[in-house]
Amino acid sequence: MVITEKIRLSTKGNCDIHNITRKVSDAVIRSGLKAGTVTVFVPGSTAGVTTLEYEPGLISDVKELFDRLVPTTIEYRHNRGWGEGNGHSHVRASLLGPSITVPFTKGRLTLGTWQQLIFLDFDNRPRNREIVLQIIGE
Repeated sequence: MVITEKIRLSTKGNCDIHNITRKVSDAVIRSGLKAGTVTVFVPGSTAGVTTLEYEPGLISDVKELFDRLVPTTIEYRHNRGWGEGNGHSHVRASLLGPSITVPFTKGRLTLGTWQQLIFLDFDNRPRNREIVLQIIGE
């Protein structure tokens, strides 16, 4: 069986980080499926998903990492063509990726003790985001 759900978020942009673990877990529970996988997919090219321990120190570390790797202060050719000033957002999102797949058993996500599902919005402005969950299982 395949079930599709959506998560909606209002974000601040500029590497705004959200813990979406509970929302994904709740969707798996609502599906009634006991074993399978859930794919978390971000439509769009300026945001991404990953796993990490969602705690203030690491959240700051991740934001600082992206500032070092893909600074907002340098020239991006994308900005010349589109004039939105978010070239860095696209590059950051391409490094992270738009999806992640997590197995579940007995209706529960198979995540490590300190592992959470994290959504990162890299755009340079607030956004209303939609995340697609595709739950496949039995």
